[in-house]
Amino acid sequence: MPEETLEESFVIVGASLAGAKAAEKLREEGFTGRVVLVGDETRRPYERPPLTKGFLTGKDPIDKAYVHEEDWYAGHDVELRLGTAATGIDRARREVVLADGERIPYTRLLLTTGASPRRLDIAGADLGHVHYVRSADDSERLRGALAEGDKRVVVVGAGWIGLEAAAAARGYGNQVHVVEPEATPLHRALGKELGEVFASVHRRQGVEFTLGDGVAEITEDSVRTNDGAELPADVVIVGIGAVPNTALAEQAGLDVDNGILVDQALQTSDAEIFAAGDVANAHNPLLGRRLRVEHWANALNGGPEAARSMLGRDVVYDRVPYFYTDQFELGMEASGDWAGDYDEVVYRGKDPAAYVSGDSDDLEFVAFWLKGGSVVGGMNVNVWDVTDDIQALIRSGKTVDPKRLADTGVPLAEV
Repeated sequence: MPEETLEESFVIVGASLAGAKAAEKLREEGFTGRVVLVGDETRRPYERPPLTKGFLTGKDPIDKAYVHEEDWYAGHDVELRLGTAATGIDRARREVVLADGERIPYTRLLLTTGASPRRLDIAGADLGHVHYVRSADDSERLRGALAEGDKRVVVVGAGWIGLEAAAAARGYGNQVHVVEPEATPLHRALGKELGEVFASVHRRQGVEFTLGDGVAEITEDSVRTNDGAELPADVVIVGIGAVPNTALAEQAGLDVDNGILVDQALQTSDAEIFAAGDVANAHNPLLGRRLRVEHWANALNGGPEAARSMLGRDVVYDRVPYFYTDQFELGMEASGDWAGDYDEVVYRGKDPAAYVSGDSDDLEFVAFWLKGGSVVGGMNVNVWDVTDDIQALIRSGKTVDPKRLADTGVPLAEV
């Protein structure tokens, strides 16, 4: 008798934005086999930007963050396993092992396990008034602590999470003090020039900064810095980066280095296992190097591309990294990945130095980071509908004339 043909089973571990969009894409592409989406949180998949934006500020309910309506999963025959941790991958038997001992067979497996907040390793780091923001529950607890107002809030870390949380805290009428070991906020992400702009935006709203200093100890009512400053603190928010959740991949023997190593098709060192989102350290052929991107757009776009790759489609994931933020009167979008590796910054519109010095209230400009004469990054601040042109410049790799780049009379498409 011929062998029975088993139903194809695609399993996604990580009920995240990337995981949910991957499941959606599998059904859109006509996959009729079994789709199982496993997540250790009890909430259905949601987007994470609102956790330090609209939901944390109280402007939006958590319902706006969900990727799909509650009945979408059953309606599309996606088995959603919530509150269920995957504890192992048996590559020989092609099975995912769950915490309760259940084994789910897979023909293809996608890991969208995301990242976890980097933790402080100092005295007092585990006190009850110390908050990290990664989950909706984290954000809900923090919102409750901030909403009363008139609290003394110390934010550890002036990256994206730290600054957005600082803006939210100040919006509730709290006193806010940010501690950052670098010389400016967002120093590693943007460089000193634009980091000063963000510092000025916050200072104008009453946020205080201690820069060039780290945190040594947290007590019940204060934060002590390495230089000995004592900062009163009723609430402490920590935003010092994230660590990719690679434990499953490591246990399974997949290649791991600052994330799960994947190729341009988001395929791991095992041909039947893929990875996307925060956890994936992917080769980007456009940039010619590996990149692990923790921003929303990477999860939104990477999950579906991983799904297409699982289906055997020809996938080249070479997106230009994109991210955005809203802090007080500053709204911005940024494209590219320069990470401090640039030769010069060119401003289109007014140089924001006048805003930093206090001589101007104008905060509308586009900044371009150039390396070797080519645009490697661009950020539009309170200027809209230019992202496609900025990304096109980055993708082209062409040498540009800085004067034309700065001239608002020359359309970006013609630079």
